[in-house]
Amino acid sequence: MKKKAALLALVFCLVLAILSPGLVQAQAELTILDSSAQAEFPLRLNFNLSARSDANITDIRLCYAVDRISFAEVISEAYIEFVPSTMVDVDWTLSMVKIGGLPPGSGVEYWWKVEDASGNKVETSPARVQFDDERYSWRSLTEGEVNLYWYEGDDSFAQELMMAAQQALVRLAEDTGAELEEPAKLYIYATSEDLMGAMIYPQEWTGGVAYTRHGIIAIGISPGNIGWGKRVIAHELTHLVIHQMTLNPYNDLPTWLDEGLAMYNEGELDSAFAAYLERAIAEDSLISVQSLSSPFSAYAEEALLSYAQSYSLVEFLITGYGQVKMLELLNTFREGSGYDAALERVYGFDMDGLDSLWRDYVAQD
Repeated sequence: MKKKAALLALVFCLVLAILSPGLVQAQAELTILDSSAQAEFPLRLNFNLSARSDANITDIRLCYAVDRISFAEVISEAYIEFVPSTMVDVDWTLSMVKIGGLPPGSGVEYWWKVEDASGNKVETSPARVQFDDERYSWRSLTEGEVNLYWYEGDDSFAQELMMAAQQALVRLAEDTGAELEEPAKLYIYATSEDLMGAMIYPQEWTGGVAYTRHGIIAIGISPGNIGWGKRVIAHELTHLVIHQMTLNPYNDLPTWLDEGLAMYNEGELDSAFAAYLERAIAEDSLISVQSLSSPFSAYAEEALLSYAQSYSLVEFLITGYGQVKMLELLNTFREGSGYDAALERVYGFDMDGLDSLWRDYVAQD
């Protein structure tokens, strides 16, 4: 009888297991209870996760990818330090001080990988968090591929800036053949102080900045300084377009071409810059094209001359050789060509040759 009773008990347990698969599964289940992210613009992104398991949770990793143009998908992984337990509640912060900051309107995709001592693994579905500057009540205006955001000034203020952006794109296409390849976002701050408050490492002279990999521009423009603002929009929008179309993993543009195109698309050279250029021509103190290919000097007078010369160099190439050649030059740089090689291929002269021809050009004015 005892053997029969034991056999019946075993059969009962087997039947119960078959009829209750959910109960058995729950004993080894690894469950994500909650996942969230909060932005604290411009300083940090905070990520939180809660999870539980029947066995100790031993490994948690946060994977994230910042929205930006790149040559390959770039995924970062943060290893979370915590005490193993069956119930965990962890957090991790992406500090903008460590990565140099992100612009307003940027986004981050993230997901978690969790593992317990029994070898159970869970990977959450990707979620998104926006890194928006919520200090201000933004209004928006969209035309074509340009999205403009502002919070001070009436509708006509925004419409005038949008018109300046559209005209700048038309001029750039006419002069160089370059066009937007991805939509652009323009954030118009009311003052330069407001703009600097949106940046991690601002410079005192910062009036506008193009985050070319993100397709975002941030500029400080008050309704009373709209004339200056239009020029800055043209300048920064040019940087964004040119970087989109020449992006490659091998080489950057020479600084004189990058800044010269942006200056040229603003319109006629400002009188202050023109004065520095005229004086340098008269004193035979012009900077070589080779030197202008590197980042410009931090000294104000030399920097102003560098911008003025870059404008003049681009003017020389566009007016003397036309839009088709400039577009060919940009496409050659997109292939990762070196500075001298690109000029030789398109124009038949290298940087020293350009320097010589350009000096003759300005001497005739």
